Order: sequence, then C-alpha cells, then structure tokens
Amino acid sequence: MSTQIRPYRSVLYIPGSKPRALDKARSLPVDAIIFDLEDAVSYEEKSTARDTLAEALKQGGYGARAKIVRINGLDTEWGRSDAEAAVQMGCDAILLPKVSTAKDLDALAEITGNIPLWAMMETPLGMMNVAEISAHPRLEGLVMGTNDLAKELQVRFRADRLPLMTSLGLCLLAAKTHGTVIVDGVYNAFKDQEGLAQECEQGRDMGFDGKTLIHPAQVEVANTAFAPSAEEQDLARRQIAAFDAAAAEGQGVAVVDGKIVENLHVETARQILAKADAIAALAE
Repeated sequence: MSTQIRPYRSVLYIPGSKPRALDKARSLPVDAIIFDLEDAVSYEEKSTARDTLAEALKQGGYGARAKIVRINGLDTEWGRSDAEAAVQMGCDAILLPKVSTAKDLDALAEITGNIPLWAMMETPLGMMNVAEISAHPRLEGLVMGTNDLAKELQVRFRADRLPLMTSLGLCLLAAKTHGTVIVDGVYNAFKDQEGLAQECEQGRDMGFDGKTLIHPAQVEVANTAFAPSAEEQDLARRQIAAFDAAAAEGQGVAVVDGKIVENLHVETARQILAKADAIAALAE
C-alpha cells in the first residue's frame, strides 16, 4: 500500500495484557490497532503485559492492519522499558501519551530511533504546542485523547462537543499543515450506535481520518462513516471525467450537477478514489 493512502477509519484499543483480546483482534475488520500498555493495563500487570504483547506481535497474523503500541509515559517507572521493548516488537509506530511539547517526542526518539511516533493529544499545554508537536520529524500521527482532555479542561459533556471544539480545531489545523494522520477521540457509550454514528459523522465532516474505538461493536459504524460513500465515489468519477473533457477542449473549468468543477475539486476527487481503493485493498 506504499503508493496508496493508508486508511485509519477505525483505530481500536486492545489491552496488551489480554491474550484473548489480542487474538480476536486478528480477525476484526479494523484499519489499525493501538496495542495498549498504558490506561488499559493495571499497575500489577505492566511488566507481564509487555511480554504478552511482544509474544502476540511475534506470532503475527494482523495482516495489513497498522500496529501501534501505546507505551506508558517516560515520566513513569514503566515508560522507558516499554519503549525499549516496543522497538523489538516489529510495530508500525509507537504512541506516547500526554504529549505536551516536542521535547517529549525528542526524548522518546532517543530510545526508539527511526520508528515512527504518534502522539496522544490530551493536555491543555499540548493544545497550545500542537503546531511544533506536529512538525516533529518522527511524528506520523495524532490521537485525540478527549476523555483526559475534558477532565483537564473541566468541561461538561455535550453531544455536540462544543467545549472541545477549540482543541479539536487546533489539532486538525496542525495535522493538515504537516500532512499528519489525525484520529478522533473515543465514544464512551459503546452500546449507543446512533450516538456513535453522529459523532463519527461530525468527526468526518471536520476532517479527521478516523476514530479511536473502545469496543469491537463500534468498528462497522466507524468504517462506514469515514469511508467514501458510493455517491461520493460516483460524483468523483464524474467530476474527473467532465474536467478532462473540458480540458481537452481548452477549458479550465467544467460543470457537474449544476456546480463548477475546477482543478482543486478534481484533486479532492482523486483523493476520494485513492482512499476507496486503499480500503478495498485492506479487505483483500
């Protein structure tokens, strides 16, 4: 998939301490897995979780799914050992929690070398510094940690997420500036499919690449919301065809469904079709 856009519609957290969950994840239709050594693992299980996860990744079987290991913070007693172990796990990226400055990533990169890094965005200081965080040469992805962020900001829950909009917007702007993957925070009510669908649609409309998930029951909703619909793909093909026909006649614009189509629309159309092709490739 090196010539395609890798999808990140569904990014599922899996506890690194649970062999059954690690095994089940091999068959789930998710685009990416965050193998968690942090919040999902109790203090007593931290060391054994590291070994359990290493064995699962050694066995493989996760196919084309992106394999991201979330370690404990380097300011904890487990963080450095997690990072050193993750280097040997053959993962696609290492995710650092509570990133507040680019120096946090510098410290991790000193341990992990050239392995791509992802950053959890979940602190007020991180929001203020997200531009420099996104510009880090090792960084490839941002993950919104909306639960921790809401706690730090002391906001109330609202279905429209208005209290979080400034933070979400700042991170989106930074990610788009630097071509960084950015995935939305979790939806806690994992049995509420309608609420999840609404929040996924909101995230997709805002520009997120996908959503982090806490339960396999949420995967289908996220995959559907963040994939180009059949209607969007059809429109994209018609826009490209109309623009090519107009260009052949020396025209700089075309008209599709009563709307002007310029080069910028064609570029978006090609991105939509490339994403659809990448999603199809994952299913093969």
